Amino acid sequence: MAIKIGIFGYGNLGKGVECAIQQNQDLELTAVFTRRDPQSLSLLTTGIKAYPAVDAPSMKDEIDVMILCGGSATDLPQQTPELAQYFNVVDSFDTHAKIPQHFDAVDKSARQNHHIGIISVGWDPGMFSLNRLYASAILPCGKDYTFWGKGVSQGHSDAIRRIEGVKDARQYTIPVEHALEAVRSGSNPELTTRQKHTRECFVVTMPGADQQKIKEAIIHMPNYFADYDTTVHFITEEELHRDHAGIPHGGFVIRSGKTGSSNEHNHIIEYSLKLDSNPEFTASVLTAYARAAYRLNQEGQIGCRSVFDIAPSFLSPLSAAELRRQML
Repeated sequence: MAIKIGIFGYGNLGKGVECAIQQNQDLELTAVFTRRDPQSLSLLTTGIKAYPAVDAPSMKDEIDVMILCGGSATDLPQQTPELAQYFNVVDSFDTHAKIPQHFDAVDKSARQNHHIGIISVGWDPGMFSLNRLYASAILPCGKDYTFWGKGVSQGHSDAIRRIEGVKDARQYTIPVEHALEAVRSGSNPELTTRQKHTRECFVVTMPGADQQKIKEAIIHMPNYFADYDTTVHFITEEELHRDHAGIPHGGFVIRSGKTGSSNEHNHIIEYSLKLDSNPEFTASVLTAYARAAYRLNQEGQIGCRSVFDIAPSFLSPLSAAELRRQML
């Protein structure tokens, strides 16, 4: 019997989850919930309906796991604990500094209602987090490095769009190549924020906007661009749509460590991602963890979990015997 999945939110991430479900024979989409007019959505799955978000609790007995596809700034801190009252839930909360607080809120709600919640599922936090854990456990005498990109940062792009006179924008985070090579050499360099990444911005302005003023506002924006070498390009709307329509991303997690009686041997562990579509890849990770949430709850487990708490076998549709035979 297939695991019944609900999707809460139908932006790029929600659409990616719908696509991912179609690739997994043990999962089936039951319903989509949206804050927009449900009639305005064009779903990919035949026979599946979209419902108003407020109707979700009324379908608690029809859905095994709800995958939440809202934003981390304002949506998930409220939505995940609330929906954990009614469903097993999985989200992609990615505000790293607030993960402990979010975990506690979801854990309280899930425990009170005998559900499982898995939070901060994606590639960072998520897959990158697991690789940092594995590598640091294996090479305790060493140092972690994380590089993001080259890829579109949706949060930074949104920050540019809030500047007066900006019509649209894309911002790319780009690793500094010589910093990457220094890390890969095993020299364990001390790198500042500016030394690890650059930022490149492609901006469409309103007619008559002061481009120099906009450029200064971007490169000096605290928490976003002030600590980086930032390049700003002003382009037409046609160029933006032609050359920057996708949402690629990726990055590297590297652990440089030493072993031996005198730490004489160097080792490098590197994990990398190169993603054509950031939201579709994140959606695929969420979908695998939805399977784990269902299995944990079927075992009678309750409360919140992170990716650190989930055995890898729970992510796969294969049985334990099949995994040992095919992958071990």
